[in-house]
Amino acid sequence: MCGITGWVDWSRDLTSETQTVKAMGDTLVARGPDADGLFTDPHALFAHRRLVVVDPDGGKQPMTRHFGDRAYTIVYNGELYNTDELRQQLQAEGFSFYGYSDTEVLLVSYVAWGEECVSKFNGIFAFAIWDAANQRLFMGRDRLGVKPLFISRVGQGIVFGSELKALLKHPAIEPVIDEQGLAEIFAIGPARTPGVGVFVGIDELRPGHILIGTPDGIRAKRYWQLESVEHADSLEKTVETVRDLMIDTVERQLVSDVPLATFLSGGLDSSVVSAIAARYFQRQGRDALHTYAIEFQDMEKHFTANAFQKSLDGPWAQMISEHIGSIHHRVIFDTPDLERHLLDPLLARDLPGMADIDTSLFLFCRRIKEDVTVALSGEAADEVFGGYPWFHREDALAADTFPWSLRLHERMGVMSDALKHAIRPQAYVQERYLEALSEVPRLPGETGRDARVREIGYLSITRFMPTLLDRKDRMSMGSGLEVRVPFCDHRLVEYVFNIPWAYKTAGNEVKGVLRQAMSDFLPHEALYRKKSPYPSTPNPAYLALVRNKALAMLDDPSSPILPFIDANAVRALARISQQPSEHRPWFGQIMGTAQMFHYLYEVNEWLRRYNVRVK
Repeated sequence: MCGITGWVDWSRDLTSETQTVKAMGDTLVARGPDADGLFTDPHALFAHRRLVVVDPDGGKQPMTRHFGDRAYTIVYNGELYNTDELRQQLQAEGFSFYGYSDTEVLLVSYVAWGEECVSKFNGIFAFAIWDAANQRLFMGRDRLGVKPLFISRVGQGIVFGSELKALLKHPAIEPVIDEQGLAEIFAIGPARTPGVGVFVGIDELRPGHILIGTPDGIRAKRYWQLESVEHADSLEKTVETVRDLMIDTVERQLVSDVPLATFLSGGLDSSVVSAIAARYFQRQGRDALHTYAIEFQDMEKHFTANAFQKSLDGPWAQMISEHIGSIHHRVIFDTPDLERHLLDPLLARDLPGMADIDTSLFLFCRRIKEDVTVALSGEAADEVFGGYPWFHREDALAADTFPWSLRLHERMGVMSDALKHAIRPQAYVQERYLEALSEVPRLPGETGRDARVREIGYLSITRFMPTLLDRKDRMSMGSGLEVRVPFCDHRLVEYVFNIPWAYKTAGNEVKGVLRQAMSDFLPHEALYRKKSPYPSTPNPAYLALVRNKALAMLDDPSSPILPFIDANAVRALARISQQPSEHRPWFGQIMGTAQMFHYLYEVNEWLRRYNVRVK
């Protein structure tokens, strides 16, 4: 994985702007701590930061290949898991290679197949290719949006980068937000509407899209989308297909020239990935797989089971590790650790995020990076297989809004009247929700609960999952750790999207088809353990910490958030929060009252540290 950025302009000579693009690249050093590179053309400047994973010598970037009198240059962030197959196809067509990196395979694929190359890729990617002879820019992003790619039209050209901070380093792009940006932060956040970059003039190339730029103009084009088709397989065949896809997907993603490990929380999803990986390591005669789990100090003392978190992860992770024969590492943090690094995720994400679970994931990835460079995670299984509570709870199924954000009225309770008047939060969220619903691929004849579950599945994959993928990318790459997500393999997603709900919940179990598919990889009690999400600290010291941060923010007249919030409402919430209460998340499964204080504090610091100006 890497960091990429660049500037293309067909109307001016950019040769004198190399230092600008180099500075943009320098903002991405955490994504690529191992090497850097710069490409200069009169109308195109690329900068690259590299994290070495495969082919240390042959995968250097920016990479230029010449074919006759034509030159093509690429900057690329990602991993192709079908590199060998593509290389063989290209060699059969007469192409040769200097190394064995996926970077070179991706570049040659474009030369051979043009814009159709992206449909042949199995992997996660964001890239830009400059065709000097034709003055043509070609950019692409993977189908599910695992790898980020932000863009901004500047002059007669385009500026792009893996992260917002790279674009904000460009002198023509300022940290300005308007009413849409405010609505994204206060009504949608920490999620984000696909394609919206929050800052004025910044967009994100949407997942499954390519972008083509020439002197005649710039256009984006979709090359992939989910489709609804009749599922003809029997339950037995479906279970077998899911099993085969899972094994193939995980094994493809174990290719690396550097040390590799897996996340292992003790939940079903990471256990599946770890079990397949461990068995593959054993079959290949490799050393035992290393697995990592995050825990919080005194979790047992403070934990209380609720509708969203049923049990502690630690003992289950240890049991799974013993079953699969991995070398297991418990990574334990305490509230003082969160306090010291409370805002590190903000600087990695460039936008307010998911509070303490961002911070703990950032620290977790940093610790894993001490030992390995690549890790596999169980992220995205709940969106794909329907594991979240909102697939099963009647209030969420019946809600006429995003089912992971059912308490907009509580969010509005801390907004100032002026902000509510400006952004019209209810109307904005409803508009975005209806926009998402309009995209759902319908299955002819499907009605009732089945049709609604299809909607929830589509919403989860295209609106909720990107939030977690953003989080995973920024927190891991902020430490120079590459995290791969097997459940985002597009072949698996396409197949499972069309499995009937009765099959997905086979045996009357959440994610029943996945549990049955993995029955010979994990012990029964682990397979059928009730879901528990990524851990959030239950320590009351964390609540006290972020509550005090929020109150101090209110008492500081220079706090830039003050025009946007109702200070009296926040103080009232602070008083109420000192009494035990039911866990009522306002976003996802975890973000409750403590995370509300944390989020507001983070918004304030984002406005301050990024010098955000409201238009």
